[in-house]
Amino acid sequence: MALEHSTQSSTIVDVLEKILDKGVVIAGDITVGIADVELLTIKIRLIVASVDKAKEIGMDWWETDPYLTSKASDNNTKALEEENKKLHERLELLEKSIAANRLNSTESNY
Repeated sequence: MALEHSTQSSTIVDVLEKILDKGVVIAGDITVGIADVELLTIKIRLIVASVDKAKEIGMDWWETDPYLTSKASDNNTKALEEENKKLHERLELLEKSIAANRLNSTESNY
């Protein structure tokens, strides 16, 4: 009986190794409707693969998701800080331009 268990275990390990190495995609759609009126559609896509295989096929979204990695959060923070700096510079230019226009229109009234 122990021999059967060890054979079965190695078979399961082999199957899991092949699945993770090659990858498996499961796709499906669930639609809920009443009287031929579609109320809700849920699209389900699942891929089971090793991290290396996922990266190989271009699926590395977890590396840039700020909820899953601090690196993504740091990159996101830097990008937001840079955007904020640019917006402040533009705002300052606009305020100076408005002030100059007001000064010119006041001088032309006299």
